[in-house]
Amino acid sequence: MFRIDSHCHLWELARGDYHWLDINNPSLAAIARDFSINDLAPLKNAAGVDKLIVVQAAATEAETHYLLSLASQYDDIAGVVGWADILSAQAALALIEFASHTKFKGIRPMLQDIEDTQWLVTAPDPSIWQIMISLNLRLDALVQPRHLPMLHRFCQINDELPVVIDHIAKPKQAFAGDADAFNHWAKYMRQISGDTHAYCKVSGILTELSRTVQQNPLSTIKPAFDLLLECFGPSRLMWGSDWPVLTLASDYAAWHDLSSQLLSDLSQDEQAMMLGGSAANFYGLTDTA
Repeated sequence: MFRIDSHCHLWELARGDYHWLDINNPSLAAIARDFSINDLAPLKNAAGVDKLIVVQAAATEAETHYLLSLASQYDDIAGVVGWADILSAQAALALIEFASHTKFKGIRPMLQDIEDTQWLVTAPDPSIWQIMISLNLRLDALVQPRHLPMLHRFCQINDELPVVIDHIAKPKQAFAGDADAFNHWAKYMRQISGDTHAYCKVSGILTELSRTVQQNPLSTIKPAFDLLLECFGPSRLMWGSDWPVLTLASDYAAWHDLSSQLLSDLSQDEQAMMLGGSAANFYGLTDTA
């Protein structure tokens, strides 16, 4: 079984553009240091993971150049999801430059940090999406439940642009037992899966759970996972670690083991699809896999 971690990060704090990562914030102490591929390699190897998709953690084009430089050095990195200033007059040129690197797979605007929930459909010039399509690039949607109605509309308008929802849209309140929040999240995940070609990453979940459920998370996560499986199916769900952000709540091995429990009722082919095949298809890594 060829396995891909569809969502991890690498960073060097001295680069200075991780503005969200406040080294003086005690709640971020576990990740307020450098994380390199040498830190990740033994963890992913122990879990049987073959390749990595490394995703931006800073909203700068310098971050994209940094990640592409790592991808050039390390075969374990199969793809990079970077950041580009898609509001800039030079956005097309930046995307063309990035796309000249064979491991550049797409961009991730940090939508969760943008106050305007409608930003994706109102701020960028629509032509940028056609440029991305022409360059065979993808969009990672870092969204929260408030974005889902907008994302549903965006994916319908831009049907040819491959889109993946990061971290199952971070339904924190749904995991906290808020039935209305769960129903809102479930309604739009059903609509997006049924009306569009979007994929979804099963990642970043443990950090959304309150401390009271982190001790026994399986029963909390399973209803959401079962809904995703019903809606997207194994062919449009991909496993990711969200390491090292994951370490705020757990560790790589524990999340991998928990994921194995979630997948235990699936066939071997379905497990293989979620653990590698769907990511390979979405990011164009079929030859590698």
